[in-house]
Amino acid sequence: MNLSTRCARLALAFSVSWSGITVTQAQVDPVVLTINAPAAAAPSVVTFNMKRIKSLPQRTFVTKTPWYKDPVKFTGPLLRDVLAAAKVKGDVINAVALDDYQAKIPFSDATDYDVILAHQMDGKTLTAKDKGPLFVVYPYDSKAELQAVRFYERSIWQLKALRVE
Repeated sequence: MNLSTRCARLALAFSVSWSGITVTQAQVDPVVLTINAPAAAAPSVVTFNMKRIKSLPQRTFVTKTPWYKDPVKFTGPLLRDVLAAAKVKGDVINAVALDDYQAKIPFSDATDYDVILAHQMDGKTLTAKDKGPLFVVYPYDSKAELQAVRFYERSIWQLKALRVE
C-alpha cells in the first residue's frame, strides 16, 4: 500500500465529513465506561468504548429479576474480565450511574460470582432509556444467596464508571 492510500485510510478512520459536519471516531464509538483506581500504587484511569467492551469474552445467561415479570436474557463481559483488562485490583468497587446513583460492590463479587456488565437484554442493545448502555447483572437464579436485596442494590443500571479502592 502506498503512502497516499495509507494516509487516506487513516483520515477516514478518524473522521468522516458530510456537508461540512465532521464526525470524529470518539463520537462514533464514545466512551461508555471509565474505571478509576486512585488509591493504587500507580493511580490509573482506563476507558472503554462499546467496541472494547464487546472485544472481551462475552457471557449470556437467563435469570429472573425483581424489575421484570419474566426471566430475561442478558449478554456482556464478566465484571472480572473488565477489571482485569483495566489491570485494577482493590477491595471495593464504587459503581456510578449516569444519574450519579452509586452502589458499593465488594471486589470479591467479581471473583465469587459471574457478574456481567450487560450491554444486551433479550438480544437488544441497551440504551440509556432502557437501563443501558451497561447494566451490572448477577446470575440471580444460579445461587439462592444472590436472590437478596443486597445483590439487587448492587445491580446498578446506566453504569458509567467504576472507582476501585
